[in-house]
Amino acid sequence: MKLRSLAGSLIGIVAMLAVATGITVQAQVPESSDPIVIGINEWTGQHISSYVAGHVLEKMGYNVEYKTAAVLPMPTAMADGNITLGLEYWDNNMGEWMPKMLAAGKVEDLGDLGLDAREGWLYPKHVEALCPGLPDWQAFLACSEIFSTAETFPDGRFIEYPADWGARATGLIAAEGMPFQSIPAGSEGALVAEFKASVAKSSALVMMFWAPHWMLFEHDHGWVDMPADLVNLGSMQKPRVFKSGWPGMKDKWPVAYKFITSYQLTNAIQEELMGAIDRDGEDAVEATKKWVDANEAYWKPLVDQAMM
Repeated sequence: MKLRSLAGSLIGIVAMLAVATGITVQAQVPESSDPIVIGINEWTGQHISSYVAGHVLEKMGYNVEYKTAAVLPMPTAMADGNITLGLEYWDNNMGEWMPKMLAAGKVEDLGDLGLDAREGWLYPKHVEALCPGLPDWQAFLACSEIFSTAETFPDGRFIEYPADWGARATGLIAAEGMPFQSIPAGSEGALVAEFKASVAKSSALVMMFWAPHWMLFEHDHGWVDMPADLVNLGSMQKPRVFKSGWPGMKDKWPVAYKFITSYQLTNAIQEELMGAIDRDGEDAVEATKKWVDANEAYWKPLVDQAMM
């Protein structure tokens, strides 16, 4: 006990001397060898946000694991501590559990991710020649039949997000009695394939989509100008994209917690990596690791600040 008391006193003396002399004392990490578990959801941007943070945490000395999880039920896993971090939540597509968990303090809001995000009803630019008046909402509804297929005629075909992302457009179409039938895409890749096929065939297409995304910088496009009341009803206001996590993280891994709260990505970073992964076929883990290795000047100041 005397040795422990002496060690504690010495640590306190060193800390006071550091304050008095202006010397920076860096924290010792990792505070625990247990893995920080990062949840991996179903879209490439989220993979980028997660793996970039994970690679930096590993460089800091932490044990990092990744666990695949559907975005809507993931808050329960974070509240239980089975997943430590969810690094890209869009506040207009959180499902019913995330707001409740945040309000109850069972999941913590860790601050904005930094993306300038957008979401809405997207079409390839050539569709404006097929439906004069776009992006006007009334012109869009009047043109619904040009979006139809043999299966949906006379209603237009609307491509919705994959089912496990939520179906807000589907609910809006049904509630408003719009002349469209909503078809869920199988994946992010399926949405991109639908868009590219429409461009290749100069066919009519309208779909739920978001920005930032590399595809939008390769192809001209437009967004349907939806009335404000329907934007609100369909939860398609300009999204806030934020980080979230298990509340116990701040006590178990305080330095990692401090880094994550300051961690941000830009649209340009995400778009660069999305292109490498989705367009060029690079593995997401390897592409993000290569980016982290090449861009120490971007993330190292955040690490240094967290270590103080």
